[in-house]
Amino acid sequence: MDSIEILERLIAFPTVSRDSNLDLISYVAGLLEAHGIASQIIHSEDGHKANLFATIGPAGGAGVMLSGHTDVVPVDGQDWTLPPFEMTARDGKLYGRGAADMKGFVASALAAALKAAKMELKTPLHLALSYDEEIGCIGVRSLVEMLRAAPQKPALCIVGEPTAMQVATGHKGKIGAHAICRGREGHSALAPLALNAIHLGCDFVAALRKEQERLTRDGARDGDYDIPYTTVHVGRMNAGVALNIVPNLCRIDFEIRNIAADNAEAILERIRKEAARIASEASSIAPEAAIDIEVFNTYPGLDTPTNSEAVAFVKSLIGANGTIKVAFGTEGGLFSRDVGTPTVVCGPGSMAQGHKPDEFVGVEQMRRCDDMLDKLVERLAAGIA
Repeated sequence: MDSIEILERLIAFPTVSRDSNLDLISYVAGLLEAHGIASQIIHSEDGHKANLFATIGPAGGAGVMLSGHTDVVPVDGQDWTLPPFEMTARDGKLYGRGAADMKGFVASALAAALKAAKMELKTPLHLALSYDEEIGCIGVRSLVEMLRAAPQKPALCIVGEPTAMQVATGHKGKIGAHAICRGREGHSALAPLALNAIHLGCDFVAALRKEQERLTRDGARDGDYDIPYTTVHVGRMNAGVALNIVPNLCRIDFEIRNIAADNAEAILERIRKEAARIASEASSIAPEAAIDIEVFNTYPGLDTPTNSEAVAFVKSLIGANGTIKVAFGTEGGLFSRDVGTPTVVCGPGSMAQGHKPDEFVGVEQMRRCDDMLDKLVERLAAGIA
């Protein structure tokens, strides 16, 4: 099977992060098994989802790992003109949810694995497929732990997120957190006797904006990013029951996306101190005033040296001269930091098409990815890696 045939099958599985990916994993495992490739399935704690890991070639070698996620973002509320979970080929484009982000690369990686199975590789090829990447690189953690415990780690990892087949050496890290602002409820006619948690939340958001101003003005810079500094972003604020009730609770979801030169934990600590100051000032009205911050997700950034052997090797596969950095996060930072595997990001399509209605990947991009992975397999067969 070629990559486009496989992509058509993959798109047909509605693997939205909130749902199971087991049908897709079962299909992939069966496809690999039909070509003599054994798979290791690592289920989530509730058994609802799973990662897959497979090795083609000699056991025990370091080799090269191709990493991709199987989950996709929802299509709810989006104005699709084509069926999202059915591949449509039109004018050199392949449409469907996940076509760009990132089932296109997964399809190319599977096609390369099937070709590799017919060859005698001197250096192994590893395939790592994960779940729940779209909600914070959650599912891949069990794969990371498995690789950390392995006697030999992959010598190189290629994460196939869409980069238009450019070699990306870095992305920002992320901390996602809740801020729970606690006030005192009361009747709105007596509002000054209560403590409005929304007002407390607004003061906290103002503190986040001041921190952003500080980072924009005085923070570290990395010109390889479109936004060359660390960002602080508020995504949600939930509070209130009725207009005539002063709310006693306000929840704010915010994130920090940091460049490598900035310490995200130090930024978070400054934010915590500001939250404590705001709550302390409010305690004169209501002693129970508080702003509690809870981190619910975090992953490290990726910053692979551009002069490293790993980068040079991947550049040689596609004939590239330069490198880029990408705005979105990947599991690459985890493989780099926790496993010690040099990692780059390179895959077909553009994130400009990701997460949108009528998402697509170009046929030309798929062919370029196939060509890169064909060259990789040839080098693994020759023992070059």
